[in-house]
Amino acid sequence: MAKSFKGKIVVITGATAGIGLAAAAMFEERGAHVICVARHESDRFESVCADISDGEQVKRTAERIIAKHGGIDILVNNAGGGISGTIEDSDPEDVKRLFDVNFFGALNFIREVLPSMRERGGGTIINVSSVAAQLAIPFQSFYSASKAALSSLSSALRNEVAPFNIKVCALLPGDVKTQFTSSRKKSLSTNPAYGDRAGRAVATMERDEQGGMPPEVVARAICRLASSQHPPVYSVVGAKYKLFVALSKILPSRPVNFILGKLYG
Repeated sequence: MAKSFKGKIVVITGATAGIGLAAAAMFEERGAHVICVARHESDRFESVCADISDGEQVKRTAERIIAKHGGIDILVNNAGGGISGTIEDSDPEDVKRLFDVNFFGALNFIREVLPSMRERGGGTIINVSSVAAQLAIPFQSFYSASKAALSSLSSALRNEVAPFNIKVCALLPGDVKTQFTSSRKKSLSTNPAYGDRAGRAVATMERDEQGGMPPEVVARAICRLASSQHPPVYSVVGAKYKLFVALSKILPSRPVNFILGKLYG
């Protein structure tokens, strides 16, 4: 029987589409009051428009929600974006923007909700990372790096806030069929040194994503983690991805990296 979240205040960033929207719907079905934080207003849930990469906007948003609802029980840092291309030729401004959203956006919200959660005697923070955090993908290097940073932050934060009954977990989905694929910024290189390798790698990624699991699978995993008294540090979503990550921990790094290079390089 699915756990009820009746009376819980759940904040989800990027809940207007994909994984965030599916998770918001599931939390609501189970009795939670869901608040969507995104750049665009939701037509289904209470929403606050904010750019999560802007610390001041996040501060005002968190204060507004806490003042209205008394606190936040569950924070799901889901908002994120992607860029693809060679490391050598990627625009540094695109890279900075990616980290501003994928890493610092989550950090901004975490910093604002921790005092309230501590005062309320606990809470749950779920950071949506990626299998790419464990298996860095060529030509999607900065996305992989931003998610690895988020996973590392989650692990450290978990120990820092454990005495306050605040639970922290990083969720690592594999390929998911969402609008993320079409919204990814492609910076395909015209550098002749790389030929068409970046283009072929991106085509492989897009094919895998469009053949991936529906966002509802990831949403169910988010709800399970939110209901767990002892969530894992990292939780991989998708059977084959669990296998890939497990093998990457057993096999030496060189063959693992070689295989990724063959798949995407």
